[in-house]
Amino acid sequence: MIRFLTGGESHGEGLIGIIEGFPSNVYFDIEYINKELNRRQVGYGRSNRMDMEQDEIKVLSGINKGYTTGNPISLIIKNRGTNIDLVEITKPRPGHGDLAGTLKYNHKGARNVVERASARETAMRVAVGSVCKLLLKKFEIKVYSHVIKIGDIEVSMKYKDEKELETANNSSVRVIDKDTEELIIKKIKQAKKEEDTLGGVVEVIGKNIPVGLGSYTNWDRKLDAKIAHSIMSIPGIKGIEFGLGFEASNRLGSQMHDEIFYDLNGFYRKTNNAGGIEAGVSNGEDIVFRAVMKPIPTLRKSLKTVDIDTKEDVIAQFERSDVCAVPSVCIVAESMLAYVLANEMVSKFGGDSIEEIKSSFSNYMSDLKNR
Repeated sequence: MIRFLTGGESHGEGLIGIIEGFPSNVYFDIEYINKELNRRQVGYGRSNRMDMEQDEIKVLSGINKGYTTGNPISLIIKNRGTNIDLVEITKPRPGHGDLAGTLKYNHKGARNVVERASARETAMRVAVGSVCKLLLKKFEIKVYSHVIKIGDIEVSMKYKDEKELETANNSSVRVIDKDTEELIIKKIKQAKKEEDTLGGVVEVIGKNIPVGLGSYTNWDRKLDAKIAHSIMSIPGIKGIEFGLGFEASNRLGSQMHDEIFYDLNGFYRKTNNAGGIEAGVSNGEDIVFRAVMKPIPTLRKSLKTVDIDTKEDVIAQFERSDVCAVPSVCIVAESMLAYVLANEMVSKFGGDSIEEIKSSFSNYMSDLKNR
C-alpha cells in the first residue's frame, strides 16, 4: 500500500512530503516531476506569487543512483518570498476555513489556519502524484485533464482522443477549444476588473486502465469512492461526478447502461456512461470524472463578516490570491487520481519491486485474454 503525508505552510520555509510503500527500482525522473510542478503554476488568472515561486523538488531520501529503493521517499519544495510580516487575521473570509478553523483549534485569529489550509499545499501533492505517474507509465496508464467550464462559459467540443487531450497543455486556460479559450480569458479579465473571482469545472481522464482495480466487497474498497475522497480533499472542490454523472437522473435505464460486446480482444463497451467504474471496480474503459471548483473565497471586493475580537460587522481581510485557479486544479486532480491508481496497482498486483509487480500484472492480463 502506498500512502503519503505532506507538511509545511504557505509562508513557511517549504513543503515536505513523505511517500511510503512505493516499490523499488522505478526510475526517479526529477526533470519530469519539476515539469509537472510547473504545469500547476501556469494558467491565466493566477496571482503574482506564481511569478515568485519556481517550484523544484529536492530529494532527501528513498532514491539511490536515480532509482527508488523501497525506502520512504522524502521530498522538499522550498518556498520563496517568506521574509514578510504576516498580520493576524481577525476578519474571517466567508467561504474559507478562517472562522471554523480558528474556533476548532482555539486560535486568537486565522493566521495559523490560513497557512495550512492554503492551496499552496497542493504543490507537494503534485510532486507526489508525479512520482505515482512514473509508476503508472510502466503499465502505459496515462492521466489527462482539461477545463470544460469557467464561470458560465462552457466548452462545446468534447474530447475524442489522447492527441486532442494533449492540446490542453498549449492553452493558458487548459481548454481544447480555441474559440472558447478567448471567451474564457475575456471572462477572467472582467472578473479581475470587478475585483471578483471565478470557479469552474474540470474533467480528468485515466486511460489504459485494467479491469479489476478497486472492489465491490466493502464500502471503503470501492474505486470511485477512493477517487471521490481524494478529489474532494482538494481546496475549493465542491462536487464530483463520474461518467454521465447527474445527467443519469434524466435517463431511462435502457439509455444509461453501457452494453457489453466481445471480439478477439476481449470484452468491451461502445459507450462509457459509467465513467469506467461499475460497482466500485474498474471495467476496462477510460475512467472519466468531472469536478466542480467554487470561486476562490479571497476577493478584493471583500464580503461582509464579523471581527473575531470585537464582534463588529466588518469587511473580510484580503490575502494575495488568484482570480481563477481552475486550470491549475486540473493538475492537482490529475495527481490525486494518479496516486489512487498507483496505490490500487500495488494493492492488486503486490510486490516490493517494480519487476515483481510487472510480472504479476503480465500474468493477470494474460489470463484475462483467455476468459
